[in-house]
Amino acid sequence: MEAIVRMQGIVKLYDNGVLANDAVDFSLRPGEIHALAGENGAGKSTLMKILYGMEIPDAGTIAIQGSPVHFRSPQDAMRRGIGMVHQHFMLIEELSVTENLFLGIEQHHYGWLNRKAMVQTAQALCNQYQMDLDLQARVDSLSVGKKQKVEILKVLLRQATILLLDEPTAVLTPQESEELFAQLRRLKEDGHTIVIITHKLDEIQALCDRITIMRHGKNIGTYDINNISKEEISQKMVGFDVDLTIPSAPISHTEPLWEVQDLSLIDEEGKKLLHSFHLTLHPGEIVGLAGVEGNGQEELVECLTGWRKPTSGTMKLKGKPISFSSVHEARQQGIGHIPSDRMRFGGASSATIFENLMAYELTAKRHLPWNLSYHRQLHQQAKQRIQQFRIDAADEQQTLSSLSGGNIQKVVVARELSQNPLILIANQPTRGVDVGAMEFIYQSMREVRDRGGAILMVSSDLAEIFALSTRIVVMHRGTITAVIDQPQHLDEATLGQYMLGVQRQSPEGGAV
Repeated sequence: MEAIVRMQGIVKLYDNGVLANDAVDFSLRPGEIHALAGENGAGKSTLMKILYGMEIPDAGTIAIQGSPVHFRSPQDAMRRGIGMVHQHFMLIEELSVTENLFLGIEQHHYGWLNRKAMVQTAQALCNQYQMDLDLQARVDSLSVGKKQKVEILKVLLRQATILLLDEPTAVLTPQESEELFAQLRRLKEDGHTIVIITHKLDEIQALCDRITIMRHGKNIGTYDINNISKEEISQKMVGFDVDLTIPSAPISHTEPLWEVQDLSLIDEEGKKLLHSFHLTLHPGEIVGLAGVEGNGQEELVECLTGWRKPTSGTMKLKGKPISFSSVHEARQQGIGHIPSDRMRFGGASSATIFENLMAYELTAKRHLPWNLSYHRQLHQQAKQRIQQFRIDAADEQQTLSSLSGGNIQKVVVARELSQNPLILIANQPTRGVDVGAMEFIYQSMREVRDRGGAILMVSSDLAEIFALSTRIVVMHRGTITAVIDQPQHLDEATLGQYMLGVQRQSPEGGAV
């Protein structure tokens, strides 16, 4: 079949010396869903940004339907029917859905904005692709899944026939991911060609027709999805066999390590966000917290890590009452935190990798006189962490914002796990990372567990919840609907019922 897109010999060398694309060939067939997979920093996003006109290659050629093109901007690519949905959405939060959709292509009537026509056009598009959106709502009021729908509609409204999606499910719940897959299949049936950058091997096999695997800036190969196994994909992505299992460990029946009792949170408008939440963590335990996004998980994590003060409730650490009113105080108690939003809360994007990796050490010594020897020691530790956590960076002086999303996640995880926390609250710890990094994060979490610490893991990846959890706690509307002491006897369908609040295993406020 004749390729609709053909990229040949693409080279991209950044000013910092990183060779992101090394003579890459890549092609797309009309009407296919094509996975682009590889480690964080393998060059996947760069290649797609070149195709979208956001980056200009140092060498190589691009042809669309057999005709050579030279894109110098996204506008050039959009004129040839190429649209891109980025991993971190490019929406103006203060504007409405309709205003975001038509930004730059507004419809006018006698010199005035024709809002009615724009709403009608947007509604027709929503109906066509079965995307349920409140077109008058401000974007900052939408869930992550609905924001992504806005991004997809933006490119469809601009007549894109080739869609590039960068980690489209990295921030979605399982239900939102399934909804997205159904929409992408409809787009494929409508004649669209789709590229998905993803690390999730189950998604690749369930959705895609072909896969191109990249490693260290090179194209390792392109395969029909029916002719390659998940194990082969992961091995080709990282260059070695990957083991994502964490062997179970005997749970200590000694005194609880951490106890949370009757935790409640009421917002300024009187709405109950958390209601009589109970949690107990024992040494050597990984408790998985499952729930549909927006049911209190974020608020719970904020209360447990010092970001937010609960309305009521008590905590005990090793049997002794504790309280804290800041992240710093929580950390002093031995509580580590991997936040779900690595860009907003996980790191300082304009600071260097060194400053992000060594933030706690730098904070602890900020009142001491300048010590050149200690500063050299910190730089050496930062280099060791970069190597240990396989962070793909030229050196520790790169800014955090210059890294791929997955490598930013590695920086956050490296900083938190290097503190040897007694309690680790891991909120979406492997979101957007490749299987190699995922394996290392799992191993690091196991080390926390094996030395007698405890982990509360919040994850929207049900496979991860099942694979790692000693127990599973399910949340719905700020309280507990189920506590699963033997996750191996639970199926995903039943877990989904608990997550949606359709079934309840325990009474409201029941103890964990």
